Amino acid sequence: MLGSLCLIVIAAGATSVAGWNEIDRITDAFEQGKQLKLERFLEPAESGEPQTIMLIGSDKRAESAIGGSGGARSDTIILVRLDPDERATALLSLPRDLKVQIPGYGSDKINAAYSIGGPKLTLRTVESVTGIPIHHVININFGGFTAAVNELGCAYIDIDRRYFNDNSGYEPDYATIDLQQGYQKVCGRDALDYVRYRHEDTDIVRAARQQEFLRQLKQQIGITKLFERRADLLEIFGRYTDSDIRGRANVLRLLKLALASAQHPIREIHFKGSIGVSYVTASSAVMRDLRNDFLGLKATPGPRGHLKPEGKDKKKKPVSGLENAEVAGKDQALQLAAMGQKMAKFPAFYPKLRTYGALYAGPPRYYKIPVGPRRDRTWYPAYRMVIKKGLIGEYYGIQGTMWKDPPALRDASETREVGGREYELHFDGDRLRMVAWRTDQGVYWLQNTLLQTLTERQMMAIATSTRTLR
Repeated sequence: MLGSLCLIVIAAGATSVAGWNEIDRITDAFEQGKQLKLERFLEPAESGEPQTIMLIGSDKRAESAIGGSGGARSDTIILVRLDPDERATALLSLPRDLKVQIPGYGSDKINAAYSIGGPKLTLRTVESVTGIPIHHVININFGGFTAAVNELGCAYIDIDRRYFNDNSGYEPDYATIDLQQGYQKVCGRDALDYVRYRHEDTDIVRAARQQEFLRQLKQQIGITKLFERRADLLEIFGRYTDSDIRGRANVLRLLKLALASAQHPIREIHFKGSIGVSYVTASSAVMRDLRNDFLGLKATPGPRGHLKPEGKDKKKKPVSGLENAEVAGKDQALQLAAMGQKMAKFPAFYPKLRTYGALYAGPPRYYKIPVGPRRDRTWYPAYRMVIKKGLIGEYYGIQGTMWKDPPALRDASETREVGGREYELHFDGDRLRMVAWRTDQGVYWLQNTLLQTLTERQMMAIATSTRTLR
């Protein structure tokens, strides 16, 4: 949102008067929400110096069910580091189940700090645990997330697997959700349930899903759309956001910092904790390394997280980590072909290789992607094959569609020709996130897991092994 506000100011800054008017509107948006009086716990924000902002995602729907001064749950805590010298932004997500010492209350999960003492106790807890000085706190109600996604016209998101939970007749421990796998348009309520989903998942996977959703959303938002809808976006921001930020001077200082990094890559700092039955734990040495990487804007190499297999496999694992699974892959393609005319002009690619011990997570899905305004909509045939890697929350898959220019394929990092086929490679840092290829009929891609645990060599081997039935 800060990056969006910067772009609005830039777009409006043709004259100094227009620029100041936009800054005043942004200042009014910050001041519309409740002021968080946290001065004694915040680090002074010096002009031009790096700043760290703590974003809290809270759920006001829980107010009647949860006691304590917070009156709601802290569902997401993200630290954002803006550094004008590095011209970059660092992000660090803290797991909601992280075991911490809450000042004055003892040991508990970090999200309990919000239920007990709201943003103030959350701030004290986070600073105590991480040792990271925080300059501002922005508390965002999830209703704002839903409204903002809808205002931006929803987003096309690559859903890695089937997400389903039905609370009919039961206490709602988890939100109701029903999202099919595959590349599709996702709107407000579904988007919120998707990023908050934690049934059958871990906090590490959940944080990765949130970051991936925001990455895909950012990829589809242009300056023109932001500028055209700036008034409504600012109204949403003000209605659903509380912060300590007040006054034109503080807002302008923050906007200048965001401007210096808005056009540059985001550097993700991966939380390296241990996942237990009830808690996520991290040693003081791990927290020290996280602090140093975050303050130094040093992106974490490798996957977004590591999961351990549920049991030990006594068989010797291939050095490549891959196994031949041509029969299973061909069966997926045959199931799609059996749909008759639906797939007649759109042959399905299937992989001959898959990661060792993986299984297809059910039959493939054939569907259509709606594109364009409701009165002039085009429906593009598509399919998705989902492969479960064998670990909780770890899914990757093959996507195909006759929509030849989906937003997912914008801005490839590089192209590479292998075996007479040209591949478009999409990297996030040092990880190969997606491998795509094109035919006369449509486009296809292999999507890595949310944690991006497949190596570049594995991704390329699986992608180059794909074949059709004809």
